[in-house]
Amino acid sequence: MQDYSSELIFRLKDLHINFDKYKFYPRDENFNSAIYDSDKKLIFSTLESKKVDFNSEVYTTDSKIHFVEQPESYYLGAKYVVLEIDDNLIWFEKLKKEIALFILIAFTFMVFFGYFLLKLFLKPMRDALHLLDRFIKDTTHELNTPVSAVITNVEMIDIDSLDEKLAKKIKRIDTGAKTISNIYEDLTYLTLNNKIISQDENIELSKIVKQRVDYFKTLADVKKIEIKTSIKEDIFIFCDNKKISKLIDNLLSNAIKYNKVKGIIKVSLQEGSLIIEDSGKGMSKNQVEQLFERYTRFDKSVGGFGIGLNIVSMIAKEYNLHINVQSKEKVGTKMEVTW
Repeated sequence: MQDYSSELIFRLKDLHINFDKYKFYPRDENFNSAIYDSDKKLIFSTLESKKVDFNSEVYTTDSKIHFVEQPESYYLGAKYVVLEIDDNLIWFEKLKKEIALFILIAFTFMVFFGYFLLKLFLKPMRDALHLLDRFIKDTTHELNTPVSAVITNVEMIDIDSLDEKLAKKIKRIDTGAKTISNIYEDLTYLTLNNKIISQDENIELSKIVKQRVDYFKTLADVKKIEIKTSIKEDIFIFCDNKKISKLIDNLLSNAIKYNKVKGIIKVSLQEGSLIIEDSGKGMSKNQVEQLFERYTRFDKSVGGFGIGLNIVSMIAKEYNLHINVQSKEKVGTKMEVTW
């Protein structure tokens, strides 16, 4: 309508200058128009609408669109020029398309911009995790042989034949070696997880739980922790022997690690359920929610990389095992694995 208005004003100017020559008001088939003086009194009009809103530049009434403009000069005494065209809503459809296009372009820009910012902000974290993974791979590569040698040689010593002082020293070596061995196995599992081929079979879980409890008894003795067991015989599960052992090892290791001195660990196995309960520090609700996230450590004084329970969750997910965690601060934590 701005173009129509400019055209009309030009023709009014021409008529104003050459009034003696033309002497008729300029009309156009595309629009109706009117001119008003400075007191808003009508000079001439072809409008269908009788009332004009001089306070608005553009407005609609009765399916008509009106455009009000003030020319730079009073051509034919006109202060106001008013244009009127039929409102066929084409402009509205065009406006909707333009708004939709604008939103689409803005959304696309925001997605790319957000993705760029996200990559930029996460880069330090990715670099740190990459560095940690690399350190773990390098460490595990050098640990296996010396740790295995220490454990094997300690197992070959007849502790009962030694005097009490020397027996205590040997037990300390055994405890340290088993702790390193457990960390080594966790790191190896983590770094080689995608390359480990499961050898699933129907295995006697009762026997495995007893073996793992015996294995960790030396570690529990260091903190004078009593392990109470209630293991039902002939419980079988279809699983990979090493993986289910790794799951039990990490639950037992955590129960010892986060337990108090002279605490208690209860190990209960029955059909469809394995429960390992400690009398340790316990956790808050928020800590329980983050429990299985990799590199999560709530108490840095006990050591470790924060990967044990992440491995537990990976094994549980692979074999469709469900883990229920109940924990109360300063009371203890109960981990129940069901299948």
